[in-house]
Amino acid sequence: MKTTVSARAEDMEAERVWYVMDAAEQPLGRLAVEAAKVLRGKHKTIFTPHVDTGDYVIIINADKVALTGKGKAGEQIYHHSGWPGALKSVARMRELERSPEDAIRRVVRGMVPHNKLGDAIIKKLKVYRGDQHPHAAQKPVPFVGNPSAKGDE
Repeated sequence: MKTTVSARAEDMEAERVWYVMDAAEQPLGRLAVEAAKVLRGKHKTIFTPHVDTGDYVIIINADKVALTGKGKAGEQIYHHSGWPGALKSVARMRELERSPEDAIRRVVRGMVPHNKLGDAIIKKLKVYRGDQHPHAAQKPVPFVGNPSAKGDE
């Protein structure tokens, strides 16, 4: 009889891989979904929901990400400081023009758990506006999609 293997946090540090994703001309949502899967570790066979089993993700060309859909560019993004009357809003396209790094980070953050585990996971996301990044020493691998996904042959 086989037993279920559960990953441990202390075993995962040695197995982390750095991936580079190019955001040029990719839809924002699809890029964020793939980044969240890798950050969370769902592409690995040893995935365990309560352990950070994911890898590092470097997103380059954040300023060239595409918005698709009829009304996505004008969609309002809201945030609130917690003080009365402090609700602020900005159009999604304006947010991408002003700070594409923060816009991508916010969308990916919405796709990971909203707890301490999610805080640890999002720290492994590095987003850069151009095509250069300072992580060459980590020997990042270009991300080409999930190799274990069915139907991608």
